[in-house]
Amino acid sequence: MSRTATARKPRASSQLRIAGILDAARALLAEQGVANLSIYSVAERAEMPPSSVYHFFSSVPAILEALTADVHAAFRACLQQPIEHDGLRHWQDLSRLVEERMLSIYAADAAARQLILAQHGLAEVTQADRQHDIELGRLMLALFERHFELPALPEDVDVFALAMELGDRVYARSVQLHGEITPRLAEEGMRVFDAYLGLYLPPFLPKRATPREI
Repeated sequence: MSRTATARKPRASSQLRIAGILDAARALLAEQGVANLSIYSVAERAEMPPSSVYHFFSSVPAILEALTADVHAAFRACLQQPIEHDGLRHWQDLSRLVEERMLSIYAADAAARQLILAQHGLAEVTQADRQHDIELGRLMLALFERHFELPALPEDVDVFALAMELGDRVYARSVQLHGEITPRLAEEGMRVFDAYLGLYLPPFLPKRATPREI
């Protein structure tokens, strides 16, 4: 009887090489942007032959997709950090806290700004970002439901994912103009985020007596 093949976890040595490749690509992204990234420049920065990079990543977009997944893992982690329930008065308090945490990731990671907010025109990376946004939107919905009693939301629109994408458009404009997210445009992005959510959430939502178990 034949066995169904199962995916095996990369060996420790392979994981180290992958980490080295991604670290090199992240550094090059921060310094030079997406346009100047190549398998050969990554290999040179990682101090390994190009064949070693090709062994794990068949193309630059494949490297960028892996980095995009890392960035969104950081976003997921910030949604899972503890939140002081007693400190929340309105749902806008929660939305600001979440957006500020995500902005801190952008501020500390130039590569994240290049991947998510810069205009690189790479369809594979853009598609991966949108798929991750859907997952983040679901996590954010669960987070809001944990602390507030939400009204019925449309099933054909990912309200929270779309709110994040709209806020990111403002942050992207700031990166395009200034190379960073300025405090002024960070505030505008948060206002856009709240304004869109405000189309579906009333100004005052009942707050749960204790956080809902997820």
